[in-house]
Amino acid sequence: MNTNRTIWVYPAAVFTMLIWGTTFIWYKLAFRSFGPITVVFLRLLIASLLLTIYNRLFRKDQPVQPGDLGRFFLLSFCEPFLYFIGESCGLQYVSASTGAIIIALIPLVTPFFAYRFLKEKIGWSQIAGLLISFCGVTLIISGDFQGSDSLKGVLLLLMAVLAAVGYGLMLKPLSHRYNAFSIVKIQSIIGTVLFLPIFLIWEGRAFFSSTPDLPAIITIFQLALFGSTLAFIMITFVIRHIGLNKTNIFTNLIPVFAALISFLVLKEAFPALKVTGMFIVLAGLILSQIKGTPRDKDLNLSGAVLEVFRKR
Repeated sequence: MNTNRTIWVYPAAVFTMLIWGTTFIWYKLAFRSFGPITVVFLRLLIASLLLTIYNRLFRKDQPVQPGDLGRFFLLSFCEPFLYFIGESCGLQYVSASTGAIIIALIPLVTPFFAYRFLKEKIGWSQIAGLLISFCGVTLIISGDFQGSDSLKGVLLLLMAVLAAVGYGLMLKPLSHRYNAFSIVKIQSIIGTVLFLPIFLIWEGRAFFSSTPDLPAIITIFQLALFGSTLAFIMITFVIRHIGLNKTNIFTNLIPVFAALISFLVLKEAFPALKVTGMFIVLAGLILSQIKGTPRDKDLNLSGAVLEVFRKR
């Protein structure tokens, strides 16, 4: 691995989660003027335009090999299409806390799929750090449960979890053949095309008959530039260098940043329990990134579990 690039891997992972944690606040602002499908469609459309212009100016475009066309479609179908539908629609039927807990399952289920399809191994330090970090997430949001969750919302969010895992599985091999700018541009364009009919059918009439205010428009541009462009470029870079398992553990930082930003910007409560949970998440995250002993490196826990199920 290039040493100069290695220095930027972990800051890029943390900054990506900071952006995605901030998007929860931006969504609240954008929803004042736009429906959820409209917000997703517009952020993807703007991201596609921005990346097309940037790639042309700085010659970042790479031609897609015919054999990779299907992979790019599956990549985009998983995320942004299925993931955004599952997340945005699912959060309408469950509390934000329940949604955050379900989304935090992504790094828990990723190792089994990563072993099966990418042959990535996971050691005891990663497993321990992952579980500790997940416990921290539950503490951060434990005081926010509303008890009004529906099975429909839970299933939609579980679809988002599987879509995120599928996205990572498709992204890992593509990240070694294409630069991040090309990958994110292609997935944004395909995502825009997939969302277009849904947008026109569900929210098109309301969008064209409304007059959005300037703050909502600015928020859409922020979501496009940071949430759909910069963050995806950085996460592609991170997955390429440290793998899918270690990268996805960073997603547990999203509720940490969301809680901090809600406290600073929206003046929401930030009790001691959330502070404790934040430090537990950080401790688990640090533990998960520590290189284990030689014996630990040879451990293949995901493979062992899958082998048990095969023999049953």
